[in-house]
Amino acid sequence: MKNRMNTWFSLSLGDGITAGMPSAEIGAAFWRDFNNVGKPSTMAIFTRPESEGRLHCEVIAYFSPDAQETAIAFEAEPCEKPVRAGLSLLAGNDDSWSILFPGRDV
Repeated sequence: MKNRMNTWFSLSLGDGITAGMPSAEIGAAFWRDFNNVGKPSTMAIFTRPESEGRLHCEVIAYFSPDAQETAIAFEAEPCEKPVRAGLSLLAGNDDSWSILFPGRDV
């Protein structure tokens, strides 16, 4: 894929109560893929609860470009790179923060 290095992916995991089940499935698939490709620090999945004016929040998973295989397996859609503020690391190395989000956009 031509834009693989720049393309992030996103996927709704449902509301905060139901997001646990898909998060666990996605995490398990991620760790298999992650281990198979040598555990790169540029491969990670982040989540953030987003409400966009609604009463209940929706948890969105953001897959880094190197997590593309996992993203596609779960039918995630291409998206813009998320801002760092409010993100949590679902899967990947802790050093992915400084590599994928250099500087301070928190």
